[in-house]
Amino acid sequence: MDRTEQHHDEDLEDAGRTRRGRRGLLAAPLVALLLVVPAGAALDGPLNDLLALGKGEGQVVPRAATQDIDDLPFEPTPQVGCAPDDRPEPGIQGRVPAGSARNGLFCNARIVGRHGSAGGFKVHRYVDRTGRECAYYDTALLFPLNALRVGAGDSLGVQVLDMTDPTNPRRTAVLTELPMMSPHESLVLNQRRGLLAAVLGNPATYPGLVSIYDASADCRKPVLKSTRLVARFGHESGFSEDGRTFYAAGTATDSLTAIDVVDPARPKVLWQGQVSSHGLTLDPDGTRAYVTDTGRGEAAVLDVHEIEQRKPDPQVREISRMTWTNASIPQNAIHFTVGGRPYLLEFDEYTQGTTGGGNRDAVGAGRIIDIADETRPRQIANLRLAVNQPDAHRAAQNDPGAASPVQGYAAHYCDLDSRVDPTVVACSFIASGLRVFDITDLEKPREIAYVVAPTKAAVETVGLESSFAMSKPVVVKDRREVWYTDGASGLSVVRVADRVWPANRPACTPRNRRFVRLKVPKGAKVRTASARLLGRRATVVRRGGRLGVVVDLRRAAPGTVRLSGTVRTRTGRVVRTVRTFRVCATG
Repeated sequence: MDRTEQHHDEDLEDAGRTRRGRRGLLAAPLVALLLVVPAGAALDGPLNDLLALGKGEGQVVPRAATQDIDDLPFEPTPQVGCAPDDRPEPGIQGRVPAGSARNGLFCNARIVGRHGSAGGFKVHRYVDRTGRECAYYDTALLFPLNALRVGAGDSLGVQVLDMTDPTNPRRTAVLTELPMMSPHESLVLNQRRGLLAAVLGNPATYPGLVSIYDASADCRKPVLKSTRLVARFGHESGFSEDGRTFYAAGTATDSLTAIDVVDPARPKVLWQGQVSSHGLTLDPDGTRAYVTDTGRGEAAVLDVHEIEQRKPDPQVREISRMTWTNASIPQNAIHFTVGGRPYLLEFDEYTQGTTGGGNRDAVGAGRIIDIADETRPRQIANLRLAVNQPDAHRAAQNDPGAASPVQGYAAHYCDLDSRVDPTVVACSFIASGLRVFDITDLEKPREIAYVVAPTKAAVETVGLESSFAMSKPVVVKDRREVWYTDGASGLSVVRVADRVWPANRPACTPRNRRFVRLKVPKGAKVRTASARLLGRRATVVRRGGRLGVVVDLRRAAPGTVRLSGTVRTRTGRVVRTVRTFRVCATG
C-alpha cells in the first residue's frame, strides 16, 4: 500500500483536530503547531522563530521607492467573436447573470475531460523521465470545507492523475500529508527535477510545515521525501528553475523563507527575510525574485543571487518596486522572455475593497510589464474583462457570488504556454470562469476563448449557483488544451478551437532597444569581458550587477544581427555568448 494511502485516515484525523482547535488567525501559535504537526515530522529550521509571530528574526530588506508604471488607457481587452454553435455570455464580457451558466457557457472552446468535485488554487502538468504525462491539483479553497462533501475521496488532498488520455483523467494517487491537505496557494512543481512541494497554508497562515514529493521516476506515484518544519509561515511559494531552492511566503506577515532542497529528504533553511510577499517567481538563473506585495498593492524585484550562490549569511536587496492603476491585491508575477527581452505577467486578485476601506469596484485584473530595465519597469498591456471596469462591476454586484469578498468578478491566477516566446495566457477569473488570451502582439492582447463550467450550489459557493475558478491553469500548447479547476466542480480539460489558436510567434525580432546579458559562471570573478555586434566592437556595460551589451534594433537594416561576447574569469575560464536577431522590414 502507498504511504499516502496508509496515512490517509490519520491525516484526516489530524486535520479535524486542526479545524476544531483553531479559533483565531494568529492566536496561540504553539498550540496550533502541536495540532498540525504529525507524529514523526521533523522540526528542523526556525522553530523558535514561531514565538515571534510575524516578524521575528530575519533580514530586513529595505524597500525601493515605488514607481507608478502605468500610463495606458484603462480599457478591457478586446474579444474575438464566438462560433455560431457556441453558448456565449448573455451580456457584457465576463458577466454571468443568475441562471445563465447552469449548463455552462463557452466561446471558441469546449470542456473535453473532467475529474473530481472540488478544486483549489493550482493545477500542474508533468511529463516524467519515461514519457508518462500527469496532472496534480489541490482541492481545498479553505480546508476543511472540501472535506464536508459526501464521499469526499476526490475532494481531499492533492489529486494525482494519469493524463495519457486527457479526455478521461484517471486518478492514481492522493497526497495527504498535511501541507497537501491544506496547501492554500503554495503547491508548486519544479519541472527540471520533478519535485512537488507545498507549505501548510491559511488560516493566516499556519506554522510553515513543508512537504516535498519526487515524481521524476513515475509521475503517477510521487514518492514522499520529507515533511519538515522549515519555514516560519506558509501561504504561497516559489521554486528556482534548477530545483535547488524552494521559497515559502507567509503573505499575511512579513515572512519569506528560502529553503535548500538539493537533498529533498533533508531540506534546510538558507535565509529568512522580513519581506511582504504574496506569490513569487524567479528568473532562469535564480538570481532575481519577482514578488507581489499584498498589503501595498505593489510588486518588487529582489536580487537574491547570494542565496542562489549559497553564500554564508546571504543578503537580499530590493532593486525596484512598482504599482499601477486600480491595483487591488497583487497575486503573483511570472517572469518570461520574448526575443530574449524579459517581461512579467502580473495579476491581481479581488478588489481594493476586499481588505477593507478601499473601492470595492476597483479591480486589478492582469497586465504585462516590460522589465528590460529592471530599475524602471514599464506596463505595456492590460488583461481585463468588461465586467472588471468600475461601472460595470458595480452594476453586476447582485449576480451570484459577486458580493462575496473572496469570490466575485476579478482575476486570480494566470499562466503562459511557455516562459520563452509565449503566445497564449490563460487566466482564472473566478465568477467569470476560465479566460484565454492571445499575446502574440504583447502590446495588443486579445481574448480568444472562455469557458464557465456548469454552475451548481456547493459548500464553497455558500449554496449559490456561481463559478468559483481560482486555480493557476496549465496550457498544453501542442494540443490547444487548458487544464484548470473550479472550486465547486473539480478539474476541467478545455480544448480551444483551432481557428482562434495563435500560430507560433513570428521569427521577427521586435525593433526595440534591449540589454543582452553575457554569460558569467556562478560565483566567478571576471577578469575581462568583450563583445562584437555586426562585426564591430561593442561596449560592455554593467547593469544591476550583470554584464551585458545594449543592442539597439530600432533603426537596424533588415537581415540578421549577430552579437558575440566573451568573458574570461580570473581562473582562466572562457565563456562565450552568441545571440542572433532576425530584423524584418517592418515590426
